[in-house]
Amino acid sequence: MIRTSFNADWTVGPKTTYFSELATDQSSSKLVTLPHDSMWENERLKDGSSNIACYPDGEYEYKKRFFVPSEYRNKRVAIEFEGVYNQAMIYINGDYAYQQPFGYSHFYVKADRFLKYGVENEIKVIAKTNKDSRWYTGAGIYRNTKLIVGNLVHTAFDGVKIDTPDIHDDRAVVSVATVIENEGLHTVTTHVLSEIVDASGTVVASDRSPITTFAGESATLRQRMVVRDAKLWSVDQPNLYTCRTTVTAGDEVLDEETTSFGIRSLTLDSDRGLCINGDIIKLRGACIHHDNGVIGAATIDRAEERRIEILKEAGFNALRSSHHPMSKSLLDACDRLGMLVMDESFDMWTSSKTENDYALHFPVWWEKDIEAMVHKDYNHPSVIMYSIGNEIPETGSSIGSIWGRKLSEKIRSLDSTRFVTNSVNFMLAVMSDLAKQKELMQPEADDAGGINTMMNDLGDLMGNIVSSELCTMKTAEAFASVDIAGYNYGDSRYLMDKELFPNRIIVGSETFSNRIDKSWKIIKENNHLIGDFAWAGWDYLGEAGVGRVQYDIKEATHYIQSTYPWITAWVGDIDIVGNRRPVSYYREIVFGLRKAPYIAVQRPQHYFKKATLSSWGWSDSISSWSWNGHEGQPIKVEVYADAEEVELLVNGKSVGKAATGEANRFKAEFDTVYEPGDVTAIAYIGGQESGRMTLHSASGDVKLGAEADRTNITASDSDLSFVMISLIDDQGNLYNTADRKVKVQVDGPGLLQGFGSGNPASEEDFFDDEHTTFDGKALAVVRPTGKGTITVTITAEGCNPHTVRINSGANECE
Repeated sequence: MIRTSFNADWTVGPKTTYFSELATDQSSSKLVTLPHDSMWENERLKDGSSNIACYPDGEYEYKKRFFVPSEYRNKRVAIEFEGVYNQAMIYINGDYAYQQPFGYSHFYVKADRFLKYGVENEIKVIAKTNKDSRWYTGAGIYRNTKLIVGNLVHTAFDGVKIDTPDIHDDRAVVSVATVIENEGLHTVTTHVLSEIVDASGTVVASDRSPITTFAGESATLRQRMVVRDAKLWSVDQPNLYTCRTTVTAGDEVLDEETTSFGIRSLTLDSDRGLCINGDIIKLRGACIHHDNGVIGAATIDRAEERRIEILKEAGFNALRSSHHPMSKSLLDACDRLGMLVMDESFDMWTSSKTENDYALHFPVWWEKDIEAMVHKDYNHPSVIMYSIGNEIPETGSSIGSIWGRKLSEKIRSLDSTRFVTNSVNFMLAVMSDLAKQKELMQPEADDAGGINTMMNDLGDLMGNIVSSELCTMKTAEAFASVDIAGYNYGDSRYLMDKELFPNRIIVGSETFSNRIDKSWKIIKENNHLIGDFAWAGWDYLGEAGVGRVQYDIKEATHYIQSTYPWITAWVGDIDIVGNRRPVSYYREIVFGLRKAPYIAVQRPQHYFKKATLSSWGWSDSISSWSWNGHEGQPIKVEVYADAEEVELLVNGKSVGKAATGEANRFKAEFDTVYEPGDVTAIAYIGGQESGRMTLHSASGDVKLGAEADRTNITASDSDLSFVMISLIDDQGNLYNTADRKVKVQVDGPGLLQGFGSGNPASEEDFFDDEHTTFDGKALAVVRPTGKGTITVTITAEGCNPHTVRINSGANECE
């Protein structure tokens, strides 16, 4: 089937009623290219919900006119939507065509019966959000769309599924199941040629077989082929193959498909844990939400790829989608770059967490949405497990466990090659029992409180509850139905459950970053523990202020989340524009991936204040020695190191030495006085230097620096160039205390897709061409609109302009 992008030339505006469509004024609609986030373009509400970053809910109407050639009368035409948030209603030429309540499922709309041939047609998509999420979702057609045209006899949607059941040193068996669909009026015998093609384009295996289908029915053809000296897929060597499928009847080619896949084996047991290709692997995982920072929820392919590049560079080897199925483009990037995936289905089942969430549809739609997730994931070697839910309250009851078993068995019936997990929060599983102990519960809270505040305020008591006999009993059946027990904040049970449940395999499906040193040691030493997924790998919009540092708090109890203008959770190892925060380097050291020490400096203006960190927080520090205005004032320096001790020097003078390494949680702190110049940390093992790091103060005039991640891009709606803007001195040292407004102008065949900073409490919009830097940095995201040279001009008060040129080349199809 021929698939082409359907992303261009849409209009979007407020939802209209049937009668309002009779009016001729459509001035409120604007032309957009998908993927597109309608929520992101709204003005935030000062009294809005911090869960969704204070953005308003709304209803949106997308329209597109498209020409349908007369020759399509004898074809099959469908439109694929990879995701519409939320409550999608699809109309073609004014008639209802499809409905999809879940905002994260991909779906196909068979359009034939609604089309008019030889003329223009119109498709309309209605999407709405209304108190249906605990995080920022975005709104509208935020993922890719495709127009699919095929013959009456064709491969079914998601109709090629590839397994690699037998792998040996000198060969691998590739099993291909192809579903042929006959939508014609006659019985047809076709031949299916499946060719396995390696990265160099060489056909390394093939099989051609006949298959007969009755009119109006489908049939499955199974072919087994041997690939000699197969190159296996792994995190370190993500080798991919392509299956090229050709369906013919006589000399006529009826259909062609290409499917990317990898050859790799998965095994799981409590003795060796998780093995890929026979090698034990520990998951250095990150939980991520689906928004792309300053471009909102728009799932543009390059934005997804860039996230994987940065997360992998930071030391992660696995991702958990929180708490919804991943986009196709993100999975493609994980395949290409070597990143393992836990794809998660739902954040709720039958019990609502917000007023109008998916629980209203779950009893009717769960099977279709599970099918959509598994069909999407099946050929991706990066996917190693499916999660049937996140922090589902029903997991604490026997009836709820029936639902869990139904979900698990449904997945296994569709895909027996991967594992099933359930991301269980023990606190929620026993919530009804805890409610009887009023002294443990918080007063009724608004959306800034809830489970996050309760978990935080319980402190050490939370560990006692999690490791209680009550939690053991309440979750036993839920975990019995899955292959891997997902523990959200359940590290206090890691060792005790090795004794209680010797066959249980556990993953830390959601964990506190500030405890990674303690949990990682246990994970390394115990194979029944297969890894850790930190909350969170990448900062995200919504749940605003969960990780913020608060100073001089007088109240005994305080909400974890903040209110406007806070916009991000401020919990990520990486901020929303892609800059690694100090906790990222700390984690890299704990993982044993970084030998040099790392310096983080706490903001000196808060030196005499009492800092209060949430359970998800990290110190209010950045890696800089440029603190203009604080000369001669006290300052606290943190040094992270996997060494016996570290020494801190300021302008060559020793401040002192301190023990570090695993026994001291890989961290040392020094109190000193800020003096411009440089600060150096030297790590020692056995009295010998094992690594060092130096920071230099910025001095002289403030200059604009800008660097595009790629200056050569394709002229495609799937591509982007990310331009990181910095305030620097002549030597490139960062001026983190010289923040100012920066303006960006894009000329040529491109547009400014988004512009902003990592500031977690900004009042500025991401769709403006002017934004204030945060800690000396801001990010401009440029999207091509055609071929040619895109010129990005950056200006700021007191700085000379800076220009970046980006070459937008040929379309991918050329």
